[in-house]
Amino acid sequence: MSPLRCILFLAALCSLIPALHASAGDADPIYKSCVVQCEKSGCVGEKCFQHCKFSSDGKPIDGPWYMQEPLYLRWKQWDCRSDCRYHCMLAREEEREKLGDKPVKYHGKWPFQRVYGIQEPVAVALSALNLAMQFHGWISFFILVYYKLPLNPNKRTYYEYTGVWHIYGILSMNSRFWSGVFHSRDVELTEKLDISSAVALLGFSLILALLRAFNVRDEAARVMVSAPLIAFVTTHILYLNFYKLDYGLNMKVCMAMGIAQLLTWAVWAGVTRHPSRWKLWVVVAGGGLAMVFEIYDFPPYRGYIDALALWNAINIPLTYLWWSFVRDDAEFMTSALLKKAK
Repeated sequence: MSPLRCILFLAALCSLIPALHASAGDADPIYKSCVVQCEKSGCVGEKCFQHCKFSSDGKPIDGPWYMQEPLYLRWKQWDCRSDCRYHCMLAREEEREKLGDKPVKYHGKWPFQRVYGIQEPVAVALSALNLAMQFHGWISFFILVYYKLPLNPNKRTYYEYTGVWHIYGILSMNSRFWSGVFHSRDVELTEKLDISSAVALLGFSLILALLRAFNVRDEAARVMVSAPLIAFVTTHILYLNFYKLDYGLNMKVCMAMGIAQLLTWAVWAGVTRHPSRWKLWVVVAGGGLAMVFEIYDFPPYRGYIDALALWNAINIPLTYLWWSFVRDDAEFMTSALLKKAK
């Protein structure tokens, strides 16, 4: 995702995560009773689960159920409680629909329909497409600067931001990968990896925005700008992973870095005479539209398509446009430097 859209996504992500602890659905007495009965009997209605059968010492019969499945299915690791919650949720939502009630969240999530064990199949598919677009953008930038634009006598690019864009591309692909993993299976590990990779991307995107907007070229100056932010982001990620997953603190950190980054890009787009500055404005406008889907969160259509899925869909063309701007910037600056050299 672009630095601008990363702001919008992470701000929404940080604001929504605290709700994961309690929702209207999991407070429903009928739902809670269903889960309790399922964990005892191993069944929800006529559907029963082998991994809910326990021996007298409390251990699952024949070991964890996912070890009894084919290898390509074991990654899901759904246990008795998670399966009971899922099927009780579906049963309860079916009852609510017959009564004319609207869907509610359970444990912070809308009632999604699984597909081959994947919790949010549409969001996962769109995350994969976003990952593909990030890879396409990064590799096309790589080909441009190393094979299409002239190199200096030291075989290095004239474009002085090549290195930071390479790092940005790798962090973007990493973030999209873990986003897809998290939406396929929401557990503590995948949640931390998703949040950590997103915060790392946001922090580096802020560094990149400052370096490019203020045209920082001197290596010493770049270190002075980058070092404090890298130290801060690293400390924050370590705190979240190894001390306390503090959602409130994370929201404040995301908002602070996001607002600073947004202002930097917006002001630069307003004052620069860059020939492709219009692409920045399109990304800002598109990011604002995508943000609407995060603010006005709604239940998934037919259990599959929710606001996050639409947000991911909008990001696909915006990612292409963002990398197009990066390539334009490389050509623009390389041309300017060559003219000066003459």
